[in-house]
Amino acid sequence: MPRVSQDQLEARRHEILAAARGCFARYGYEGATVRRLEEATGLSRGAIFHHFRDKDSLFLAVAEDDAAAMVETVARNGLVQVMRDLLERAGASGDTAGWLGTQLEVSRRLRTDPEFAKRWTERAAAVEAATRDRLQRQRDAGVLREDVQVDVLTQFLELAYDGLVLHLATGRPAGELSRVLDVVEEAVRRP
Repeated sequence: MPRVSQDQLEARRHEILAAARGCFARYGYEGATVRRLEEATGLSRGAIFHHFRDKDSLFLAVAEDDAAAMVETVARNGLVQVMRDLLERAGASGDTAGWLGTQLEVSRRLRTDPEFAKRWTERAAAVEAATRDRLQRQRDAGVLREDVQVDVLTQFLELAYDGLVLHLATGRPAGELSRVLDVVEEAVRRP
C-alpha cells in the first residue's frame, strides 16, 4: 500500500474544507447531511471522517479556517478591508454562498448551541484582538482619531461588520455599500 505524504493529506483536508464550506452555506448545518457532504466532496464518509472526527468537527474546522483568514486580513489591512472583501465576493457571486453562509451558520449556532458557543469564544476573541491591535498600531502611527477609545472603535467596526453581513444575508442589494464603507473608515481616522 503506497504511503500518503503529509502534503497530500493536507491538500485533501483543504479540498474537504472547501467543499464542506459550500455545502454548509447552501444547506445550513442540519441540511448538510453526511450524504450531501459526500456528494459535495466526492469522497466517502470514511474518507471525510478520516480527517475530521464528525460533522460538528468538520463545521468547526470550516469556521475556524474562515476566522483565521479573517484574523490575517484584519492584522494586515484592518476590519474594513474584511468588509470590502466580503462585499466584493457577494457582488461577484451574487449570493451568500461560501464564507458568508458559514458566518451566518456560526451566528445561528452561537444562539442555539451553548457547547458550540463555548468553543467559538476563543476564535471570536482572536478577531477582536486583531482588530484592537490593528487600531492601536494605527493610533500609534497617528492615523487614528484620538478622541475615542480603541475599544469603542473596535466595537464600532464590529457592529458595522455585523450590519454588513446581515444586509447581504437578507438579499438586499449592495448598492452604494462601498461608499458606506468609505464613511465607516473615515469615522475612525484622524480628521
